[in-house]
Amino acid sequence: MPAVAAVAPLPELAKVPLAGARMAGQGTMRFLGFDIYRARLWVQPGFDADNYGAHPLALELTYQRSFTAETIARRSIEEMRRVGRFTPRQAARWQQALQQALPDVKPGDRLLGLYQPGAGAVFQMGGRVVGEVPDAEFARLFFGIWLSPNTSEPGLRQELIAATRAAGQP
Repeated sequence: MPAVAAVAPLPELAKVPLAGARMAGQGTMRFLGFDIYRARLWVQPGFDADNYGAHPLALELTYQRSFTAETIARRSIEEMRRVGRFTPRQAARWQQALQQALPDVKPGDRLLGLYQPGAGAVFQMGGRVVGEVPDAEFARLFFGIWLSPNTSEPGLRQELIAATRAAGQP
């Protein structure tokens, strides 16, 4: 497991209400040996990975491949089903909202997702807001793709929360 050093917040984070954020960990999502994206998790002091839904956080994905917003939204809904239950009606509404909130991405694009408990998710690219989904349950399940113990990628989850574990936080 690579060592994770505390570093200054990203420039994008300096412009959002996530005071005192620090990088908790980073890792790479791979599928069939291909790098899909690199992920970095930013949290505030006191973050509890086992109760991630109670804490504001930022997740940055740097894409290594091109994807349409539709593909990302569809796959996200599939992964959210591992985290919690929701109705087909919610799935359709959330997939549409996410597809509208996200841009198409290409290699090198950095997408920043900001989670605010009880409020929803905001997405930024290049330091500007590109979309948002103001639905608290959607946002909790969406960020659970990476942070829930039920994630399909437990190794990536462990890399993302590495610093919170090393610091003796739960």
